[in-house]
Amino acid sequence: MNLTWTNLAAALLWSAVAGLATWFALTPVRRRSLAGLLASLVLTGAAASMGALWGAIHAMLVPWWDWKTMIALTAFSGAVAAVAAIAVGRRLAQDNSALRTAVAELGAGRVPSTDGRRLTAEDEQVRDELRATAAILAAARERERALESARRELVSWVSHDLRTPLAGLRAMAEALEDGVVDDPEPYYKQIGASVERLNRMVEDLFDLSRIQAGDVSRNTESIALDDLVSDGLAALEPLAAAEGVRLTGAVGEPVAVEGNGTELNRALTNLVANAIRHTPRGGDVHVTVGAGGAAPRWAEVAVRDACGGIPPDQLERVFDVGFRGEAARSPNTDRHPAGAGLGLAITRGIVEAHGGSVDVRNTDGGCEFRLRLPATTG
Repeated sequence: MNLTWTNLAAALLWSAVAGLATWFALTPVRRRSLAGLLASLVLTGAAASMGALWGAIHAMLVPWWDWKTMIALTAFSGAVAAVAAIAVGRRLAQDNSALRTAVAELGAGRVPSTDGRRLTAEDEQVRDELRATAAILAAARERERALESARRELVSWVSHDLRTPLAGLRAMAEALEDGVVDDPEPYYKQIGASVERLNRMVEDLFDLSRIQAGDVSRNTESIALDDLVSDGLAALEPLAAAEGVRLTGAVGEPVAVEGNGTELNRALTNLVANAIRHTPRGGDVHVTVGAGGAAPRWAEVAVRDACGGIPPDQLERVFDVGFRGEAARSPNTDRHPAGAGLGLAITRGIVEAHGGSVDVRNTDGGCEFRLRLPATTG
């Protein structure tokens, strides 16, 4: 018997009834999980196909012995579809479990591990992104812990550095007030020196706070770096002479940078003054200016001193806030009390705000600080 429009309509009706009945019957399973939803979808499709087949056969009045064959075939097809749906559902459930484990590890502050089994492409991509995010967060937490440790050290050192001159000021003020001092002139000079030291410390703290707030690279202009370094060396020449240090400079290639002249002068002055203070009498501090790289080009300033070197394990901490490491080099503690460890941190903050970098390495008898800034073109 040929299939007519009436037979086709009957087959479609059977298909719709079978599909909807299966869909609603599997509602509890569908609501439990994504695997149940997938199983419901597959089984509903299989039921709709079988319903359409049975409807067509019934409409065409197929003999009973053919019905038995079709029932067996459709039952087998439904079983295959059910097994496939269960297998795929279990795979999805396992993939979801792996993703939930990765999310839990991320929440616990760990980098999610791979358990050796492959996930579907989409889930594997999600897990890789979770691992990358966890690595970024772990690095950020490590930086935050380092910064917090540096803050605590800074507060401790600054508190000590403030307490010492304040105690001296109070003792001298009480002595002057009680009239027990025969010659007050040295006391006045000592009070002035202590106040100046406190003032410098407060200014350094203010500058560091301003740098961390990102307020250092405004009012920029094109600056000839060799002129900036020359002015800085001229300003520091009296300090070098007083310390018995020879201060020299050389320009390998004139180069210009874009930046805030006052801030960059502060960064360079900190580097050179630091080198002078840590170089023993009779030593040399040499400053060179040049350019490097092809495209983009870099302006470079190198400051080489005779400090005696820095222990390798402390090289990376030289520019940290609050790090002083006075025992690492050859400090002139008889001439300079230890500072609060802010000068080089301020230098790094200023340079990085201008898109540059600063580092340090040991050389024969001392160390070399190298400052790099993007050179202007044209």
